Amino acid sequence: MSDTIRLSGVTVNAPDAIVLARFYAAITGGVAKGDSHWARVTGPHADIGFQQVDDFRPPVWPGSAVPMQMHLEFFVDDLAATEARVIAAGATRFDFQPNSDHCFVYADPAGHPFCLSTWDGAQINFE
Repeated sequence: MSDTIRLSGVTVNAPDAIVLARFYAAITGGVAKGDSHWARVTGPHADIGFQQVDDFRPPVWPGSAVPMQMHLEFFVDDLAATEARVIAAGATRFDFQPNSDHCFVYADPAGHPFCLSTWDGAQINFE
């Protein structure tokens, strides 16, 4: 035994867990399993959980009427090709694009913002 703590995933609130899981499975090449109350996408690079919330209100972005609860970021090679893929799966591109030289922001079917970015944030050195 050890005291090691390892992040195993993230869970996102949704009006219908399996519907949102299927969306993210479609755009990531993952597999969605579960039901309307709890679902999970197992993907080639990470897992995302989804839990149904009765009083779910989609965030308003940009803005603060209903604040953004989270946003997921996805590293991509080609913004135009991946944009077509996420739009076909049910995403909506926001009008406001603060970093359009390397990143586009979309709403998933539940309204959560997510980004497609050609900038690999994992390469940041904070030292």
